[in-house]
Amino acid sequence: QVQLVESGGGLVQAGGSLKLSCAASGMIFSINDMGWYRQAPGKQRELVADITSGGSTNYADSVKGRFAISRNNAKNIMYLQMNSLKPEDTAVYYCNAGVGTYRYWGQGTQVTVSS
Repeated sequence: QVQLVESGGGLVQAGGSLKLSCAASGMIFSINDMGWYRQAPGKQRELVADITSGGSTNYADSVKGRFAISRNNAKNIMYLQMNSLKPEDTAVYYCNAGVGTYRYWGQGTQVTVSS
């Protein structure tokens, strides 16, 4: 079992920044890739960015150049630095971790960007 807890969400004006954190606990040695997903009202959950255990990253086109994903394996924490935020970035952001073929999810943290 892996437990994931997100933090760092909130309300920010357009153009501002937020940094999300995801703390992992439990069978953390078994985690392979990790990622951030988001779900806006009335829309499907979508991948924002992911990162492998070796540090390779992948980003959705909509956030490239604005968001940065990172991972501290020693502290078992993953981050998402979000800059130049736009109203369309408003969503619940979820942390995700892969263990074998199983995916674990956090409870989500709300990010609201006002125009």
